[in-house]
Amino acid sequence: MTTLLLVLIIVLAVCTLTMNDLLHGVIAMSAISLLSAIIFYLMHAPDVAITEAAVGAGVSTVIFVWALRHSQRSDHGEK
Repeated sequence: MTTLLLVLIIVLAVCTLTMNDLLHGVIAMSAISLLSAIIFYLMHAPDVAITEAAVGAGVSTVIFVWALRHSQRSDHGEK
């Protein structure tokens, strides 16, 4: 189970780095944080899991999405 979660985290990390759309990258980073929280819970660290889910998946995602909405987004490859 843990191995599967770690493989999923690696796949999502690669997807985050290769995504063309920044919003999709932020969503993938949020999923990485949720999977990390599950791993912490399985390792019997529920306090760390709750903190990771709240801060990593919750607050960080909101801040990144807010920053994306308030920035100038342009696609140089598409016209």
